Amino acid sequence: MSQREWIEKDFYKDLGVSSDASSDDIKKAYRKLARELHPDANPGDTAAEERFKAVSEANAVLSDPAKKKEYDEARRLFASGGFGPHAGYQSGGGGFNGGFDIGDLFGGGGGAGGADGGIGDIFGGLFNRGSGRSTTGSRPRRGSDVETETTLEFREAALGVTVPLRLTSPSSCTTCHGSGAKPGTSPRVCPRCNGTGIVSRNQGAFGFSEPCDDCRGTGSIIDDPCTDCHGNGITNRTRSITVRVPSGVSDGTKIRLAGQGEAGLRGAPSGDLFVTVHVRPDKVFGRTGDDLTVVVPVGYGELVLGTTISVPTLEGRVGVKIPAGTADGRILRVRGRGVPKRGGGAGDLLVTVKVSIPQKLDDPATEALQAYLEAEKASGFDPRAGWAGA
Repeated sequence: MSQREWIEKDFYKDLGVSSDASSDDIKKAYRKLARELHPDANPGDTAAEERFKAVSEANAVLSDPAKKKEYDEARRLFASGGFGPHAGYQSGGGGFNGGFDIGDLFGGGGGAGGADGGIGDIFGGLFNRGSGRSTTGSRPRRGSDVETETTLEFREAALGVTVPLRLTSPSSCTTCHGSGAKPGTSPRVCPRCNGTGIVSRNQGAFGFSEPCDDCRGTGSIIDDPCTDCHGNGITNRTRSITVRVPSGVSDGTKIRLAGQGEAGLRGAPSGDLFVTVHVRPDKVFGRTGDDLTVVVPVGYGELVLGTTISVPTLEGRVGVKIPAGTADGRILRVRGRGVPKRGGGAGDLLVTVKVSIPQKLDDPATEALQAYLEAEKASGFDPRAGWAGA
């Protein structure tokens, strides 16, 4: 594929988003398409597999702010004719068409590889991924970061757990070990550009730099490409890894695994893997920071007379004393029985007592309760004393 063909690929169209889509829109579009086109969901469907590769390639560029900026800028320059036979030069007027300044092309007039923002920066990012070379020397191009998700039970997230993940993503070719060359051979430095990936030519009084056609802007030439990755150094493969989720993670937490992302082209460093953790709600516990919350039903007599009740915790049960005369809805704190903290220790268990009213009483219980109400009234107790509506 030539440089122009690469630039003319419409990654926005591949993901079904507009060129001004936000990073969240790009992420959502990729996740939706990746689920639909994943090889596991379409066994034997070569068309879906090719679409999955195209979507993955588009996401690798558009989800990386630096690569996206380079891609957009390079497309703009190509669209304006900045790299055509005349590179936008007007023979009659001595100016440039397309509305861009020659300073934009060469980074402020310093030539290829000059000031920041020039041609060296743009094509150093887009075309020098495989060789690790740029106009200013050898520089490896790191692989893109990869994102995935996992869902945990409430107690797994609170106590920590090791979970297996199965990923299908661009990874370093196991046959050529990422070099792109057939085993037993090595890439050689491009003799035309001397490994820079950029060649210069003169157009009248002006000099122009553009990606080298011989090495496709990589700075190196592979005479015998690897048959498995076709010289890219990367293949899409499914792999299984285990992730240790630390105790105390909450819903939406992101865990970073260094070097487990997309492989860099031809042996460059890999990106990172970011795992977003989702936590299912629990039927018993709630959570406020590092504190656990639980609502325990109790009887009216237990609140009045006081008692000790058994309350569940993350790893068992604990006895909680209810003082005599405890009001309905009171929160009792049990220290150190909450969510484990990353720095050591744990939060607290917050127990809310909620009185449970019997729906039906037999005759002896009804008579006993009526006798109690009479005794309560005789003692002078009025539950509505001091109430504003009395």
